[in-house]
Order: sequence, then C-alpha cells, then structure tokens
Amino acid sequence: MNGTEVALPRRSFGQTTRTDVWWLQPLLVFLGLGTFIVYSTWAAFQGTHYYFGNYVSPFYSPEIFGDSPHSWFGPKPGWWPAWLLFSPALLILWAPGGFRLTCYYYRGAYYKAIHRYFLYLALIFIVILTIDVWKALWFVDPASGKSSFGIGGGTIVLAINVYLLGGYTFGCHSLRHLIGGFRDQLAGSTSAYRAYACVTCLNRRHMLWAWMSLFWVGFTDLYVRLCSMGVWTDWKIL
Repeated sequence: MNGTEVALPRRSFGQTTRTDVWWLQPLLVFLGLGTFIVYSTWAAFQGTHYYFGNYVSPFYSPEIFGDSPHSWFGPKPGWWPAWLLFSPALLILWAPGGFRLTCYYYRGAYYKAIHRYFLYLALIFIVILTIDVWKALWFVDPASGKSSFGIGGGTIVLAINVYLLGGYTFGCHSLRHLIGGFRDQLAGSTSAYRAYACVTCLNRRHMLWAWMSLFWVGFTDLYVRLCSMGVWTDWKIL
C-alpha cells in the first residue's frame, strides 16, 4: 500500500455505466405481472359473471361452493360469516397463484422447495380444467332441456387455456427432477429418459409458456365474463 487515494466516481441514484436499455425487460415483467395481478384480484372479488352456460372461468374452477350449475357442493354454506366477503374464486386461487409465485421465472428470493408442493396442486388443476373443456363440448337446448355435442368460441378458448397451462406446468423444473432428474444414470431407464426428454423440450421454452399461459388464463376469464354480461356473443361453430 503506497497510501495513494483513489477517487471513486459519484453516480446519482439508479445511474449505471451501462449504455443499453437494461431496464426494459424488468419493466415489461413488472407491467405484465402487475396487470395480471390487478385484473385477477378484481375478477376474484366479483363473485359474479364467472360462468356462461357450460363455460366456467378458470379463476373459479373448481367451484367448491357457489350459485352456478358448476358448483360441487351447492351455494354458499350457512356457516360462512355474514361479515366476510364470499367469492368462489377466493377458495381456490391460492393454489395456482402459489404455483406461479414460486415458479423459477417469477420468484426472486422465495424458498425454492415449496414450489414442488404447489406443482402437485397445479397438476390436479390441469385435470379439473380439462374436465371443464369436456363440459364445454355439451350444450343444453333451452326448449327441450337435452344436451348435444357442439363447439363454441368458448370451447376453443377453454381448450387453448388448458393447452398453454399444460405446456407451462409440464415443463416445470420440479417435474423434470421428479420424473428423471434424480437418477444418477438416465440410460438405465428408457421410460424415465423419454419422460425427462419430453419435459426438457417444454422446459427450454418455459418462460414463453409462462407468459402465454398467464395472458390466456386472464383472457379466458374475460371471455366468459363478457359473454355472461351480454357484451360478447359466443358463436356456435359446430
């Protein structure tokens, strides 16, 4: 040490030496997630216009208690406190919401281990939403009360939602580890290797699946909501 003093350059708050638009990506992430959180929170607290005929919003499925024909156990139970706001979405959104918040591409300093437990719940929701698509293929004739096979605009919207959510969920890092990543040698199991390769294929575009499914699940709720309100017309394709 020769005792020479070195003057460090002073920068104002937020100033860096980078010349690129480094702030653009985090800004877009913030705006994208922020918009979804605001809309999904608003939609969850409405408690109305979440179903239209044989369509039900993914924000409200499964409808454990509620007033729609899709409710599993009937209307709001009598033991529910009168002072506490009730919405069917508030009973189930914590599960897919937790899966999103603990996802590799969304979390910052979250504890990673909890993501696997939310994965188990997310897989169950994929099954439930697939059943909703099946129900969306059967339309009830108001005159006769009989149901017949058909495809409407909402059927396609719900099906795309399951497709995108499936691509996002089945490309999860935790799922890849569960089905093959924990093995020392994948070559020792052909089935594990193929499953691992399949998940890896989806995982390579995990961020794309995440954003596309995030946008579409919000659009699916909006589609059902506007059809229920009479703003949009659900065209029968078949």
